[in-house]
Amino acid sequence: MTSPRAPLAAAMLASLAACASAAPDTTPASTSEATPARVLVFTRTAGFRHDSIPATVDALQALGRGTGLEVDATEDPAMFDDATLSRYAAVVFAHTTREVLARPQQAAFERYMAAGGGFMGVHAAADSGYTWPWYGELVGAWFARHPEGLQSVRVVFEDGAGPDGLEAWRVTDEIYDYRRNPRPHVRVTASIDPASHPDGGMGDDHPIAWCHRNAGGRAWYTGLGHDAALYADPVFRAQLLRGLRYVSGQSDAC
Repeated sequence: MTSPRAPLAAAMLASLAACASAAPDTTPASTSEATPARVLVFTRTAGFRHDSIPATVDALQALGRGTGLEVDATEDPAMFDDATLSRYAAVVFAHTTREVLARPQQAAFERYMAAGGGFMGVHAAADSGYTWPWYGELVGAWFARHPEGLQSVRVVFEDGAGPDGLEAWRVTDEIYDYRRNPRPHVRVTASIDPASHPDGGMGDDHPIAWCHRNAGGRAWYTGLGHDAALYADPVFRAQLLRGLRYVSGQSDAC
């Protein structure tokens, strides 16, 4: 995997219901409050467990500190109630797999998003919630398959979403195919160059990162992040930072 040089890293890293009876104090936390906005990283698994979870949490916490966000991490589904979620500007599903929330917890998260909450999904967030249709729409597309091992591919940033003007990036990671092409439902911010990925199953259009506001709040997803080593890559860290800032309401750029 090829990473940009250190000066680029420095430049890039410098550069929350419609619930019928929602009470006022369950409104998602605002980033304009005097106290730092908080982000909750949820890493519960009920299927495959990624070795990169600790690296993911560490990276998100470091990136959060750099932009004035307090980042908490949990595997406890009991955190998904109205009162607790209202403390957070955004919630990150990081490598969650299979069914990780019971129905009352799902309903609380739906209310949270409808009230203007933020959702960020990393990699296996798309391999979760298969019995929860609302979640499938939130994440944008469910996981279908991936080739064996890691793939070295060319990622193309779309509509200026690359850090510091970067248009393309060579990355080595586990590259997902999805059960549908999300493009008609979301704004795609990065895709895989199909010529660089002969084992892919998405054809000539292979989105790998996207955002939308179709659930009431802000949603952002990247399919990258399987490999723990990727979290040291400044381009990937810049992509994660852009996602954090978007879903927490710090920036309108996703």
